[in-house]
Amino acid sequence: QVQLVESGGGSVQAGGSLRLSCAASGNTYTIGCMGWFRQAPGKERERVASIYLGSLSTYYADSVKGRFSISHDSAKNTVYLLMNALNVEDTAMYYCAADPRYCGIRADYLYRGQGTQVTVSS
Repeated sequence: QVQLVESGGGSVQAGGSLRLSCAASGNTYTIGCMGWFRQAPGKERERVASIYLGSLSTYYADSVKGRFSISHDSAKNTVYLLMNALNVEDTAMYYCAADPRYCGIRADYLYRGQGTQVTVSS
């Protein structure tokens, strides 16, 4: 089993930045991919970014390319999401996810955290 705990959410004005963290514990050696999803009220869950832990290949939603950056610290078993130039459309609950193999856009990663709220005001 793997446990994921997110932190770093909060409220920020448009144009600001936040960095989300997701600490993994348990059988972390089984994780092949980690990602961030978000879900706003009334909207479907969306894959924001993901990273293969072996190759460090990264993937981003078109809506965040050039503004968000995902990274992984293997020593801390932690994945980060640096979010710059935030806008009100980025307001959502952000979830960390992990999977042994899958790194795609579907939300059915094997493990998921509880989420951290990001609110961007104009």
